Amino acid sequence: EVQLVESGGGLVQAGGSLRLSCAAPGVTFDDYVIGWFRQAPGKEREGVSCISISSTAPNSYYTDSVEGRFTISVDNAKSTVYLQLNNLRPEDTAVYYCAATRGFFLCRTAPYEYDSWGRGTQVTVST
Repeated sequence: EVQLVESGGGLVQAGGSLRLSCAAPGVTFDDYVIGWFRQAPGKEREGVSCISISSTAPNSYYTDSVEGRFTISVDNAKSTVYLQLNNLRPEDTAVYYCAATRGFFLCRTAPYEYDSWGRGTQVTVST
């Protein structure tokens, strides 16, 4: 397991932007899959995006509702994965979590496939 720390959440108006960070101090993300999930009150945890940091064929995934609005990226030098959130909508309001796992080539979208989790950061989008 690795220690993950999210930051960057906040309150923003609809149409605004935020950049979430997922830091893993001292970790090199080679061969990791890093996922972003969110959970709104009363709802199940949902896979939002993930990136498989394979040295041979990196791949990423976005759930349909965020495709074209969110972008996942990685800075290995800073041991940080980012999730850029653009054109935010009220329905994007949730606690956002990052998670990590190893041993997969393709991106994973199910929470049970991850073994390290951060504590989450709140994103609130007002109308």
